[in-house]
Amino acid sequence: MAWRIGVDSGGTFTDVCLFEEATGRVEVWKVPSTPADPSSGIAQGIAEGIARVGARPEDVSYFGHGTTVATNALIQHRGVKTGLVTTEGFRDLLEIGRQKRPELYDLQADKPDLLVSRDLRLEVPERLRHDGSVEIPLDEAAVRRAAQKLKKAGVKAVALSFLYGFVRSDHEQAAMRILAEELPGVFISTGHIVAPEFREYERLSTAVVNAYLGPVMSNYIERLANRLADLGITVTPHLTQSNGGVIGFATAARLPVRTVLSGPSTGVVGAEVVGRLAGIPDLITFDMGGTSSDVALLTGGTCRLASEAVVHGYPIKAPMLDIHTVGAGGGSIAYVDSGSLLKVGPRSAGADPGPVCYDRGNTEPTVTDANVVLQTLNPVSLLGGRMQVRQDLARAAIGKLAERLGMDLLATAQGIISVVTANMVKAIRVISVQRGYDPRDYTLIAFGGAGPLHAARLARELDIARVLVPRNPGILCATGLLLTDLRADFAATNLQTLEPAARDTIAAEFVGLQARAEDWFAEEHIDPAARRVTRTVDMRYTGQNYELPITLPEGEITQATLDALAAGFTVAHQRMYGFAAEGETVQLVTFRVEAAGVVPKAGFSPQPDAGPDASAAVIGSRDVWLPEAGGFTPCTVHDRQKLRAGNRIAGPAIVEQMDATTVVLPGTIARVEPYMNLILETA
Repeated sequence: MAWRIGVDSGGTFTDVCLFEEATGRVEVWKVPSTPADPSSGIAQGIAEGIARVGARPEDVSYFGHGTTVATNALIQHRGVKTGLVTTEGFRDLLEIGRQKRPELYDLQADKPDLLVSRDLRLEVPERLRHDGSVEIPLDEAAVRRAAQKLKKAGVKAVALSFLYGFVRSDHEQAAMRILAEELPGVFISTGHIVAPEFREYERLSTAVVNAYLGPVMSNYIERLANRLADLGITVTPHLTQSNGGVIGFATAARLPVRTVLSGPSTGVVGAEVVGRLAGIPDLITFDMGGTSSDVALLTGGTCRLASEAVVHGYPIKAPMLDIHTVGAGGGSIAYVDSGSLLKVGPRSAGADPGPVCYDRGNTEPTVTDANVVLQTLNPVSLLGGRMQVRQDLARAAIGKLAERLGMDLLATAQGIISVVTANMVKAIRVISVQRGYDPRDYTLIAFGGAGPLHAARLARELDIARVLVPRNPGILCATGLLLTDLRADFAATNLQTLEPAARDTIAAEFVGLQARAEDWFAEEHIDPAARRVTRTVDMRYTGQNYELPITLPEGEITQATLDALAAGFTVAHQRMYGFAAEGETVQLVTFRVEAAGVVPKAGFSPQPDAGPDASAAVIGSRDVWLPEAGGFTPCTVHDRQKLRAGNRIAGPAIVEQMDATTVVLPGTIARVEPYMNLILETA
């Protein structure tokens, strides 16, 4: 029998989801991550997962993978020694940036570390004008001298980005050939390939990040491919992109910058499917893992796709789902700052040594330790009994923190939960309130290993009336890998005024982008019947510095097409900024084509209603510290696997499963809907 496998490798746990194509059977597995070599934990999780379902490696028909390797290398500055070759006069552009402070009113705020030191940023004579005409021809001898200097310096990667290289790539192509000749084995990242769009600083930054991460990602992919081969898995492996789609390992190795949100993006894809099945299209996703929390807004069942973002301080021009991340996870460390205030995160205990209660040597209390002390988490074991925990160690660590704060143990533990909740509330307001959306109009969908544990309180802080907890929340990112398509994005910048005379230019741009998409379809061997193409245009008022993406209607470019673009832009601008400037000239800036190859996906079937009685799922009771109830409160504990469609649970209660724990607060009713998702609502 054929099995499809999705693996999400996080900072604390590696999640495995297995789907049997013939029967629709879904099995999940979870193992600790191995930060020193993530491929080791992945291989272990796959081997254990396959053995658990009684399958053989040759039964695997699809392998999809989401990873944080590129993200972690960027955050922790573990990339390679990188050089830069750019247009004469622009070597300091990487450092000057947009001349903005990270925080307007924080005079002590630090800018992120530069990924290329100044001595390795080299200039060569060449200059193109904005219309593609040559002002200064490329000095090929200077490029060769720069390459030799970088070789002597021992760089492992080189970023190449010339001014207006996106308009005409001749100079970059010639320089790339010379660099490849002079620097065999060195990873080369070129602006017109990585980010063929305008804005010189963002394009340069993207090319540099891609170069900095290139060898790291290439080595990781090679190790993982070898481990998969050793296991006997022979199918073509795929890796998740930041845009929610998947690409082959070879493409990911060339363009690692497109995988910096690899892990979180599949959680959003999974949430889209779960919401659609439950009939709830408007969602705020809340993915809380061991290291961080990721939030996103889904309106009408769709997450906004951003063409650029700042990831950990570095501008990146690549299509990515609009996900906001904060350093608030189960492993986030609680501490007292210099002002004697309690803070939580962004520093994390990670997978090794992990929270104090894991008894692996850590002495600094974490969010998980606070939950173990409060007994919202099982104080004896996790992962369905596979991982023993030490509540006494967690109490001792939080007790030391309590002494410094002059508070009692339980108040300190609850304070840790309150602080991390406040951090997550702030993140959700960034993607909702600050963009003109009222969170009260949405349902909070909670997943990740720690999401359902904190979701009820987070929802109350935001006045959100309903929480949706997927069937397997702890491994939804892995499940999302079995629900997404192959995807690639192509873009071209060409500033045009929105007027009838622009029709031919628009048509020509999309013909070129469509040709690139067809080449990609052929490269990925995608059947013509499975090919899908979406066209969008980034638009703005003349004089604005930011654009809004507007979907282009299907068919030929006619006056009706231009009218639809104008109307769509007015609506989008009104929503984003609160007004529309009637009569102002509108510009078309960047034309985009999203190519998707539809693949077979995991499917889910509704279950028959078994009635409201959930007593068969009760496996015990324990006292849980609930400030809403005034202290320790007896709570029934339910086994999620024993719940049936139609069952109802009145809070306060705890629902446990192998991959997550759900807290049902007093005054809340949890019900199981037909697709086995939990829905928490005010009684």
